[in-house]
Amino acid sequence: MSATGEVRHVIGIDVGTGSARAGLFDLSGSMLAVAKRDISLFREAGAIVEQSSTEIWEVVCAIVREVVASARIDPATVIGIGFDATCSLVVLGEGGVPLAVGPSEDADRDIIVWMDHRAVEQAERINALGHEVLRYVGGRISPEMETPKILWLKENRPEVFARAWQFFDLADFLSWKATGDLARSTCTVTCKWTYLAHEERWDASYFDQIGLGELAAEGFGRIGTRIVDPGTRLGQGLTEDAARTMGLKAGTAVAAGMIDAHAGGIGTVGIGGRPTENLAYVFGTSSCTMTSTEAPVFVPGVWGPYYSAMVPGMWLNEGGQSAAGAAIDQLLSFHPAAAEANAEARERGIALPVLMAEAAADKVTRLSDAVHLTRDIHVVPEFLGNRAPFADPHARAVIAGLGMERDLDNLIALYVAGLCGIGYGLRQIIETQARAGADVERVVISGGAGQSELVRQLLADACGKPVVAPRAEEPVLLGSAILGAVASGAFIDMTAAMQALSGVSGTYEPAVSTIAEAHERRFRAFEQLQACARAIRAG
Repeated sequence: MSATGEVRHVIGIDVGTGSARAGLFDLSGSMLAVAKRDISLFREAGAIVEQSSTEIWEVVCAIVREVVASARIDPATVIGIGFDATCSLVVLGEGGVPLAVGPSEDADRDIIVWMDHRAVEQAERINALGHEVLRYVGGRISPEMETPKILWLKENRPEVFARAWQFFDLADFLSWKATGDLARSTCTVTCKWTYLAHEERWDASYFDQIGLGELAAEGFGRIGTRIVDPGTRLGQGLTEDAARTMGLKAGTAVAAGMIDAHAGGIGTVGIGGRPTENLAYVFGTSSCTMTSTEAPVFVPGVWGPYYSAMVPGMWLNEGGQSAAGAAIDQLLSFHPAAAEANAEARERGIALPVLMAEAAADKVTRLSDAVHLTRDIHVVPEFLGNRAPFADPHARAVIAGLGMERDLDNLIALYVAGLCGIGYGLRQIIETQARAGADVERVVISGGAGQSELVRQLLADACGKPVVAPRAEEPVLLGSAILGAVASGAFIDMTAAMQALSGVSGTYEPAVSTIAEAHERRFRAFEQLQACARAIRAG
């Protein structure tokens, strides 16, 4: 509510890998309603994963209408909206016509999804060239980033590359659809496209060197000529068409958006201490770690440092795990008891990992004791490579210690061991960054896979840092709503909005004594298994 008593609301819109969600908030940070719809994911051979921008936009408009109706508010009280999305590549022809990005030849499949690894070869060639801009992506570019994917298009679908009018990060596509403004967010182009935000420029020599010189010769018009900070108000707000489809007022402020994990960072790093003390850990299908520093810190194997990519005026280092929640799903699917457990989970209307967390918690007096349920099973859950700190897309999972057991207790043991593996990977990132000069005091967790108290405690025990749970039920949605609030002028800047709208609900301290010793032994085993897997691959 404003000083004049006027009720005002903001909407945060999050487009994830499998679904899109909208959250409606008041200006105290309370979420009044949420709406969610699934979105299609098309998989093909050769690590191809695609989506449809047309479908995603239709779903986004539908959930905005739904969340306003669910909250039973006057749409005129919505003063701002913000978008976040996965760092997926949208390819559009002249006038915004979708172009087919893969062998299906289906023009509606115009998005190369972040997790699509078709461009591994292109990424390796780029890395072998060793251009200076790679210093700002941890020394190695990832096939999950956009320039390797665009290079793949040029080499494998040259007619699509030639016809492309705009290459968008998904969050920037959404803000363009809402406003008609082609501006890109500092967050997206700095983190995933090699834009040098601290120098406010693209490096043409990089594009020339890797084989995308056309983009530079054209003045970068197809990837972004106006780059603005997240939360910047775009265009004249919602266009008439977008407003009508969303059921909101034309002219409603629309913010420059963010990558989904970074929106989770905005929703969390302002709590429990200064942003530089907090590592934002977004635990979803994948995981993302985000660390803010006042000066640039170069960490081998960790993306960045990126200037103003999350908290304006600060540098960001970004790590994470390419498969986190997805790794747990994959791990559980192998076990003979999975079918029985899945049936129970479906009957109760919950996900299998949620059932496993409840079952594990029921077996122990203290949550920290869950480590003893592992029965000497060890898991390195790198099913989709190691994003950080090794930047190794070829890494794969290792599971050690399985026997002939087929019962539910053994499935629980495998689940807990997998969670510990996620935590040890987080510890590696934290310790690697600390050695480079980017130490943190605590981990602030968000994301759907991190909702359980058991998960939070095990991660704290495994990584050795307190894990802080935010007050917000949906920190990623809150982060996007904060962008909309800043764009609307309700707060003077991002820092003020973060401080006003974020808070702590609980802190999980790492265990000491025998529990800590158990995790130390398991961490050493984790690193030995990683090293063994690398040695086997090396031949």
